[in-house]
Amino acid sequence: MIDHVSIAVRDIKASARFYEALLAPLGMTPVRASPKSVGFGKTYPEFWINERAQQKPLPEDAGAHVALRAPDTKAVDAFHAAALAAGAHSDGAPGMRHEYSPHYYAAFIRDWDGNRIEAVTFLKDAK
Repeated sequence: MIDHVSIAVRDIKASARFYEALLAPLGMTPVRASPKSVGFGKTYPEFWINERAQQKPLPEDAGAHVALRAPDTKAVDAFHAAALAAGAHSDGAPGMRHEYSPHYYAAFIRDWDGNRIEAVTFLKDAK
């Protein structure tokens, strides 16, 4: 079982604002911070961003892929909208992903550093 995940970002302050906006619909807020890292979660830090100022932007076929559970489709949609409003690139608009499961509803974004972040929920009555 995974307890937490961390990804590298080049600008901790800008990325903290970015992730605060897009993680809010998933019920995650900053719960711990230091000058070079911020941990987001519901009650403890489940998702960390760590500053790596010298890191170069990652190519589209590289970087981390982190999938975060959303409570429902509205949260997935809000995650995607907040990310785009904050300057992320869509890597898959909200919708069903039948190739994964008949119940899989997700959206994918790429942050400024090339990391692929997904919000996903599983629909009980989807076909």
